[in-house]
Amino acid sequence: MNPAVSLACVIIDDNEINRFTLERAVQRHAQLTLAASFPDAVEALSYLHGGGQVDLLLLDIEMPHITGLELVKLLPTPKPAVILVTTHASFAVDAFELRVVDYLVKPVSYARFCQAIACVTEQYQPTLPPPPLPAPPAVSLGVAAPNDVSASGTDLFVKINGKLQRINFEAVLFIEALSTYVVLVTDKQKHIVSGTLKSIEDRLPFRHFVRVHRSYIVNLHRVESMEDNLLKLGQHEVPVSRPYQDALALRLRAL
Repeated sequence: MNPAVSLACVIIDDNEINRFTLERAVQRHAQLTLAASFPDAVEALSYLHGGGQVDLLLLDIEMPHITGLELVKLLPTPKPAVILVTTHASFAVDAFELRVVDYLVKPVSYARFCQAIACVTEQYQPTLPPPPLPAPPAVSLGVAAPNDVSASGTDLFVKINGKLQRINFEAVLFIEALSTYVVLVTDKQKHIVSGTLKSIEDRLPFRHFVRVHRSYIVNLHRVESMEDNLLKLGQHEVPVSRPYQDALALRLRAL
C-alpha cells in the first residue's frame, strides 16, 4: 500500500473510555484517518447505509440494541474491513465465521493495534506472484514439538485451549488465518490454534496441504471441484488468489 494513502476508519463502541482509546490509536497511525466515531450501533448503521465513508470498521462486540456480531451481518456491500474489539476471547469462533480481519481483546496495546492494521493494509498491497511450492519439510506442526508427533502418518498433536490434542489431518479440509490464530476446519468441527498461517505453512509436514490464498491453506485430497477462483471442500468454499490458480490447477490434475 502507498504510505501516502489513508484508510477511512469508523469506530463503534458504547464505552466512552474504550472509544477514546481507539480514536487516539487511529490518530497516531500514519495510514488511518478517523472518519467517524459512534457510541451506538444503530446510529452507526444509519451512517454506513447512508453512504458514509469507511474502509475499516473498529467494532465492539457487546453493545445494546445491536451487537457487533449482528452489525457485521447488516453491513452494506461492498463491506469494509472489520476488526472486532472485545473484552472476551470467547467470541473468536463467531468472528471466524464472519470473516473479520482481526480480533482484539481489550485492553489493546498500540503494538497489537498496529499488527491488526498491518493485516488490513496488506489487502491493499499489489498482488505478488506466489513463491514456488516447497518440498515437504521433515518436521512437525509448529504448535507441537517434533517428539509430540504421533506414530500415524496423518496425525499430529496441536495445542488447543492449553492442551495437546491429536488431530487427524486427513479430516482437515482447510486451514484459515485469523489474526494470531489459525482455524483447522474439518467436516464436523473447527479447532482454533495459536500461531500464524505462515508458521503453520513452514512446518506442516504434508505436501498435499498447499497455500491458495494469503489466508488459506487447503488439503488437496479433500478438494471436490474448482470453478473460477473457488474451491469446493465439503460444505465450504475457499477462494483462490489469481497468482495461485495456474499452479494449483496443475497440482490438481496431477493427483
